Amino acid sequence: MLAKLLRPKTTVSAHCDLPCGVYDPAQARIEAESVKAIIEKYHANEDPTFRTRAVLIKEQRAQLVKEHLWVLWTDYFKPPHFEKYPQLHQLFNEATKLAGAAGAKGTMDPKVADDLLAKIAEIDKIFWETKQS
Repeated sequence: MLAKLLRPKTTVSAHCDLPCGVYDPAQARIEAESVKAIIEKYHANEDPTFRTRAVLIKEQRAQLVKEHLWVLWTDYFKPPHFEKYPQLHQLFNEATKLAGAAGAKGTMDPKVADDLLAKIAEIDKIFWETKQS
């Protein structure tokens, strides 16, 4: 009974609403690399059970890519960054779409995973340039 009373009534999830200052595109890249590896393993395996699991896990990892990118886009990058790098909004838009339903979540095409990794690499380059300033 006591455990029931103490159990949280609401479950929440966030990277950080109290900006911790720990931001790194590596989180998105690692998940995108998982997406690519899962797609490759999917194509190398004919077992229907394995393939079903691969699709499910790939979709979860693609969602994590989007979430990591959103945190960078909305929490790390500030107006001065967008002024200095006017292509940044477009890069994030394209990258999150490549991770989403019209991209990696919705396909088993390795080229989409490669395109996603390339967009993340562009974001990563800008991110580290902003850390030098």
